[in-house]
Amino acid sequence: MRFNRMLLSTTLVVVALVIQVTILARLQLPGAVPDLMLLTVLGLAMVYGHVAGAFVGFGAGLLADIAPPADHAAGRYALVLCVIGYLAGLVRPDNGQQLRSATGPMLVVVAAAVGATLLYAGVGALVGDTAARHVGLGSLLFTAAVYDLILAPFTVPLIMWLARRSDSDPLAESQSGNVQDVASGWLSSGTGLRIGAQRSGLKIKAARTRATRAGRIKGVKRL
Repeated sequence: MRFNRMLLSTTLVVVALVIQVTILARLQLPGAVPDLMLLTVLGLAMVYGHVAGAFVGFGAGLLADIAPPADHAAGRYALVLCVIGYLAGLVRPDNGQQLRSATGPMLVVVAAAVGATLLYAGVGALVGDTAARHVGLGSLLFTAAVYDLILAPFTVPLIMWLARRSDSDPLAESQSGNVQDVASGWLSSGTGLRIGAQRSGLKIKAARTRATRAGRIKGVKRL
Protein backbone atom coordinates (compact mmCIF):
# COMPACT_ATOMS: atom_id res chain seq x y z
CA MET A 1 0.00 0.00 0.00
CA ARG A 2 1.14 3.52 -0.73
CA PHE A 3 2.05 5.84 2.10
CA ASN A 4 -0.88 8.20 1.47
CA ARG A 5 -3.24 5.21 1.45
CA MET A 6 -1.84 3.95 4.72
CA LEU A 7 -2.03 7.38 6.33
CA LEU A 8 -5.62 8.02 5.28
CA SER A 9 -6.76 4.49 6.13
CA THR A 10 -5.18 4.66 9.58
CA THR A 11 -6.71 8.06 10.28
CA LEU A 12 -10.20 7.04 9.17
CA VAL A 13 -10.07 3.75 11.06
CA VAL A 14 -8.95 5.42 14.29
CA VAL A 15 -11.63 8.11 14.00
CA ALA A 16 -14.26 5.46 13.27
CA LEU A 17 -13.12 3.39 16.25
CA VAL A 18 -13.35 6.37 18.60
CA ILE A 19 -16.87 7.21 17.38
CA GLN A 20 -17.87 3.55 17.55
CA VAL A 21 -16.71 3.09 21.14
CA THR A 22 -17.71 6.46 22.58
CA ILE A 23 -21.02 7.12 20.80
CA LEU A 24 -22.51 4.28 18.77
CA ALA A 25 -21.83 1.54 21.30
CA ARG A 26 -23.63 3.54 24.00
CA LEU A 27 -26.86 4.21 22.11
CA GLN A 28 -28.48 1.08 23.59
CA LEU A 29 -30.43 0.35 20.43
CA PRO A 30 -32.40 -2.91 20.18
CA GLY A 31 -30.52 -5.72 18.49
CA ALA A 32 -27.21 -4.93 16.84
CA VAL A 33 -25.06 -1.78 16.97
CA PRO A 34 -24.40 0.49 13.95
CA ASP A 35 -21.00 -0.62 12.69
CA LEU A 36 -19.00 2.41 11.54
CA MET A 37 -15.83 0.31 11.36
CA LEU A 38 -17.46 -1.96 8.81
CA LEU A 39 -18.64 0.98 6.69
CA THR A 40 -15.16 2.52 6.78
CA VAL A 41 -13.60 -0.70 5.53
CA LEU A 42 -16.25 -0.95 2.80
CA GLY A 43 -15.64 2.58 1.57
CA LEU A 44 -11.87 2.12 1.40
CA ALA A 45 -12.07 -1.35 -0.15
CA MET A 46 -14.40 -0.21 -2.94
CA VAL A 47 -11.75 2.34 -3.98
CA TYR A 48 -8.44 0.60 -3.21
CA GLY A 49 -9.38 -2.93 -4.24
CA HIS A 50 -9.48 -6.37 -2.62
CA VAL A 51 -5.85 -6.63 -1.48
CA ALA A 52 -5.80 -3.26 0.28
CA GLY A 53 -9.32 -3.93 1.53
CA ALA A 54 -8.16 -7.12 3.22
CA PHE A 55 -5.24 -5.35 4.91
CA VAL A 56 -7.38 -2.42 6.04
CA GLY A 57 -10.07 -4.79 7.30
CA PHE A 58 -7.60 -6.87 9.27
CA GLY A 59 -6.03 -3.80 10.88
CA ALA A 60 -9.37 -2.23 11.70
CA GLY A 61 -10.72 -5.47 13.15
CA LEU A 62 -7.61 -5.99 15.25
CA LEU A 63 -7.95 -2.51 16.73
CA ALA A 64 -11.59 -3.23 17.53
CA ASP A 65 -10.58 -6.53 19.14
CA ILE A 66 -8.16 -4.92 21.59
CA ALA A 67 -10.03 -1.66 22.23
CA PRO A 68 -12.07 -1.58 25.45
CA PRO A 69 -14.71 -2.68 26.22
CA ALA A 70 -14.03 -5.63 23.89
CA ASP A 71 -15.26 -8.88 25.46
CA HIS A 72 -14.29 -11.41 22.79
CA ALA A 73 -11.15 -13.20 21.70
CA ALA A 74 -8.53 -11.05 19.93
CA GLY A 75 -8.47 -11.66 16.20
CA ARG A 76 -12.12 -12.62 15.89
CA TYR A 77 -13.34 -9.37 14.40
CA ALA A 78 -10.05 -8.95 12.52
CA LEU A 79 -10.86 -12.13 10.59
CA VAL A 80 -14.39 -10.91 9.86
CA LEU A 81 -13.36 -7.50 8.52
CA CYS A 82 -10.45 -9.00 6.58
CA VAL A 83 -12.84 -11.25 4.68
CA ILE A 84 -15.41 -8.47 4.20
CA GLY A 85 -12.75 -6.02 2.99
CA TYR A 86 -11.44 -8.54 0.48
CA LEU A 87 -14.89 -9.33 -0.91
CA ALA A 88 -15.93 -5.66 -1.04
CA GLY A 89 -12.79 -4.82 -2.99
CA LEU A 90 -13.81 -7.32 -5.67
CA VAL A 91 -16.84 -5.21 -6.59
CA ARG A 92 -14.74 -2.13 -7.32
CA PRO A 93 -15.66 -0.70 -10.77
CA ASP A 94 -13.16 -1.51 -13.53
CA ASN A 95 -10.76 1.24 -14.64
CA GLY A 96 -11.81 3.43 -11.71
CA GLN A 97 -15.19 4.18 -13.25
CA GLN A 98 -17.53 6.20 -11.09
CA LEU A 99 -20.53 4.51 -9.49
CA ARG A 100 -23.62 6.07 -11.09
CA SER A 101 -26.26 4.23 -9.12
CA ALA A 102 -26.90 3.95 -5.41
CA THR A 103 -28.35 0.47 -5.78
CA GLY A 104 -25.02 -1.34 -6.05
CA PRO A 105 -23.38 0.20 -2.95
CA MET A 106 -26.59 -0.22 -0.96
CA LEU A 107 -26.65 -3.92 -1.78
CA VAL A 108 -22.98 -4.17 -0.81
CA VAL A 109 -23.72 -2.58 2.57
CA VAL A 110 -26.63 -4.93 3.27
CA ALA A 111 -24.65 -8.00 2.18
CA ALA A 112 -21.65 -6.91 4.25
CA ALA A 113 -23.76 -6.28 7.36
CA VAL A 114 -25.47 -9.67 7.09
CA GLY A 115 -22.26 -11.48 6.15
CA ALA A 116 -20.24 -9.89 8.94
CA THR A 117 -22.89 -10.79 11.52
CA LEU A 118 -23.09 -14.39 10.32
CA LEU A 119 -19.32 -14.78 10.16
CA TYR A 120 -18.86 -13.22 13.59
CA ALA A 121 -21.50 -15.51 15.09
CA GLY A 122 -20.00 -18.52 13.32
CA VAL A 123 -16.50 -17.83 14.61
CA GLY A 124 -17.99 -17.24 18.06
CA ALA A 125 -19.70 -20.61 17.95
CA LEU A 126 -16.36 -22.26 17.19
CA VAL A 127 -14.75 -20.69 20.26
CA GLY A 128 -17.72 -21.31 22.53
CA ASP A 129 -19.37 -17.87 22.46
CA THR A 130 -23.15 -18.38 22.36
CA ALA A 131 -24.22 -14.77 22.92
CA ALA A 132 -25.87 -14.60 19.50
CA ARG A 133 -28.24 -17.42 20.47
CA HIS A 134 -29.52 -15.54 23.50
CA VAL A 135 -30.11 -12.30 21.58
CA GLY A 136 -31.54 -14.00 18.50
CA LEU A 137 -29.59 -14.31 15.26
CA GLY A 138 -32.54 -13.20 13.14
CA SER A 139 -32.95 -10.01 15.13
CA LEU A 140 -29.22 -9.30 14.89
CA LEU A 141 -29.19 -9.76 11.12
CA PHE A 142 -32.19 -7.51 10.55
CA THR A 143 -31.11 -4.69 12.85
CA ALA A 144 -27.49 -4.79 11.63
CA ALA A 145 -28.63 -4.39 8.02
CA VAL A 146 -31.07 -1.59 8.87
CA TYR A 147 -28.69 0.40 11.08
CA ASP A 148 -25.78 0.15 8.65
CA LEU A 149 -27.99 1.04 5.69
CA ILE A 150 -29.21 4.17 7.50
CA LEU A 151 -25.69 5.22 8.46
CA ALA A 152 -24.08 4.41 5.08
CA PRO A 153 -25.26 7.47 3.05
CA PHE A 154 -23.59 9.80 5.54
CA THR A 155 -20.26 7.95 5.65
CA VAL A 156 -19.45 5.72 2.67
CA PRO A 157 -19.66 8.40 -0.11
CA LEU A 158 -17.42 10.73 1.91
CA ILE A 159 -14.91 7.97 2.67
CA MET A 160 -14.76 6.95 -1.01
CA TRP A 161 -14.25 10.56 -2.07
CA LEU A 162 -11.42 11.05 0.42
CA ALA A 163 -9.80 7.81 -0.73
CA ARG A 164 -9.92 8.84 -4.39
CA ARG A 165 -8.60 12.32 -3.62
CA SER A 166 -5.67 11.08 -1.52
CA ASP A 167 -4.86 8.49 -4.19
CA SER A 168 -4.54 11.21 -6.85
CA ASP A 169 -7.40 9.66 -8.78
CA PRO A 170 -8.40 11.79 -11.80
CA LEU A 171 -12.04 11.24 -10.83
CA ALA A 172 -11.47 12.96 -7.49
CA GLU A 173 -11.54 16.45 -8.98
CA SER A 174 -14.80 15.80 -10.83
CA GLN A 175 -16.32 14.22 -7.72
CA SER A 176 -15.33 17.01 -5.36
CA GLY A 177 -18.55 18.88 -6.05
CA ASN A 178 -20.75 15.81 -6.14
CA VAL A 179 -20.35 14.37 -2.64
CA GLN A 180 -23.75 15.69 -1.61
CA ASP A 181 -25.25 14.38 -4.85
CA VAL A 182 -23.93 10.87 -4.15
CA ALA A 183 -25.25 10.95 -0.60
CA SER A 184 -28.64 12.16 -1.77
CA GLY A 185 -28.68 9.32 -4.26
CA TRP A 186 -28.16 6.85 -1.43
CA LEU A 187 -31.10 8.38 0.38
CA SER A 188 -33.34 8.10 -2.67
CA SER A 189 -35.05 4.99 -3.97
CA GLY A 190 -31.92 3.84 -5.78
CA THR A 191 -33.08 4.66 -9.32
CA GLY A 192 -29.55 5.59 -10.35
CA LEU A 193 -30.47 9.14 -11.40
CA ARG A 194 -27.72 11.65 -10.68
CA ILE A 195 -28.52 15.20 -9.67
CA GLY A 196 -25.15 16.35 -10.96
CA ALA A 197 -25.91 15.00 -14.43
CA GLN A 198 -29.28 16.75 -14.41
CA ARG A 199 -27.63 20.04 -13.48
CA SER A 200 -25.09 19.75 -16.29
CA GLY A 201 -27.89 18.97 -18.75
CA LEU A 202 -29.82 22.04 -17.65
CA LYS A 203 -26.71 24.20 -18.04
CA ILE A 204 -26.19 22.96 -21.61
CA LYS A 205 -29.82 23.66 -22.51
CA ALA A 206 -29.58 27.15 -21.01
CA ALA A 207 -26.41 27.88 -22.99
CA ARG A 208 -28.06 26.76 -26.23
CA THR A 209 -31.10 28.95 -25.52
CA ARG A 210 -28.89 32.01 -24.94
CA ALA A 211 -27.00 31.34 -28.17
CA THR A 212 -30.26 31.06 -30.12
CA ARG A 213 -31.55 34.32 -28.68
CA ALA A 214 -28.27 36.08 -29.49
CA GLY A 215 -28.50 34.90 -33.11
CA ARG A 216 -32.05 36.22 -33.41
CA ILE A 217 -31.06 39.62 -32.01
CA LYS A 218 -28.19 39.91 -34.50
CA GLY A 219 -30.56 39.04 -37.39
CA VAL A 220 -33.00 41.77 -36.32
CA LYS A 221 -30.23 44.38 -36.08
CA ARG A 222 -29.05 43.58 -39.61
CA LEU A 223 -32.54 44.12 -40.96
